[in-house]
Amino acid sequence: MDQFDFNNKRALVRVDFNVPLNDKHEITDDTRIQKAIPTIQHILSKGGAVILMSHLGRPQKKLKEDGSVNVNKYTLKHVVPHLSKLLGVDVQFASNCFGAEAKSKSFLLNPGQVLLLENTRFHKEESKGEEIFAAGLSQCGDIFINDAFGTAHRAHASTTVVASHFKPEEKGFGLLMKTELANADRVLNSPERPLTAILGGAKVSDKIQLLERLTELCQNIIIGGGMAYTFAKAKGGKIGESLCEDEYLDLANEIVAKAKANNVDIYLPTDTVIADKFSNDAKTQIVPTGEIPDGWEGLDIGPDTRVAFAEVIQQSKTILWNGPQGVFEFENFAHGTNAIAHAVAKATAYGAYSLIGGGDSVAAINKAGLGDKVSFISTGGGAMLEYLEGKTLPGVKAIID
Repeated sequence: MDQFDFNNKRALVRVDFNVPLNDKHEITDDTRIQKAIPTIQHILSKGGAVILMSHLGRPQKKLKEDGSVNVNKYTLKHVVPHLSKLLGVDVQFASNCFGAEAKSKSFLLNPGQVLLLENTRFHKEESKGEEIFAAGLSQCGDIFINDAFGTAHRAHASTTVVASHFKPEEKGFGLLMKTELANADRVLNSPERPLTAILGGAKVSDKIQLLERLTELCQNIIIGGGMAYTFAKAKGGKIGESLCEDEYLDLANEIVAKAKANNVDIYLPTDTVIADKFSNDAKTQIVPTGEIPDGWEGLDIGPDTRVAFAEVIQQSKTILWNGPQGVFEFENFAHGTNAIAHAVAKATAYGAYSLIGGGDSVAAINKAGLGDKVSFISTGGGAMLEYLEGKTLPGVKAIID
């Protein structure tokens, strides 16, 4: 987009304003909005007008009893005051993203003005990627800019199909999308080695393709969180009531074997903080990971594991982190995740490149107060995951094609 002439043009920009709101409809984390500001400001500085479209939540999956969408809960109008403050511009609002109002307000915009369209997911045609709906969206702009990396893995009308209504010279990536792709490509295509991937989260099934891909790319793979217990049981260990996907036990062993064949070291927890119930105030013990008694479940990596994992991280030159090491939402079981966050920040300070790959990892690094101590934090959980797996993202392909 830095090569576009935006002067007196209307730029239709797909952003990701899917931000969390409290019961008073106040924004509790504006990271996604903050990340989109440079793209918007760039277009305005070049004499363009900006029409923003985004989704917020999943209103089609949470319809009212009469089958209608909950407008008050999911309207993007809640975002307007904060966005206006960040931009220093009185942002206009269209109560529909499709139809006469959106089209009329977009045509009446002067250079330097901003219009936010209503939630695209109020229309079921959005997620279905319907052509007529996408064509209607496209009428709001002369140029299409996709800056919503977090939804680039969705072949939705506003993320993908709309791009087909613009000529190649009329569509491009926003500054955030460009940065996201560049950082992911750095890990995938030109990492300084050793490359270490830190994986966590609840399920092996969520990370199968990523795990297989990483056994071809990495020198080290650290596995913690709930998914580690599937690997522990696959090795013949006792895991009590810990999370486990029995249908993936064979696959876990296959991944370990593939890593070994590729000279990739896999590091699993050697000790575990176990609890007698899933609660922050549960009774706890520290036991070897493969010796968890019945009635107990693993909720965090143990102190020996934290030290061992940190040593691997300190020796790394490129670090990818996707997934917490325990139930970090509970203060008493956040020690392992915090230890990893500090280890990644320390390695970064000593010259390593670190990419936090979206999702809960972002929440964890920010909760530890270390968000500014790592190299890059991705705004896209699912999108980053799929890109690292080697998949072509529909929202990216639509711009390139």
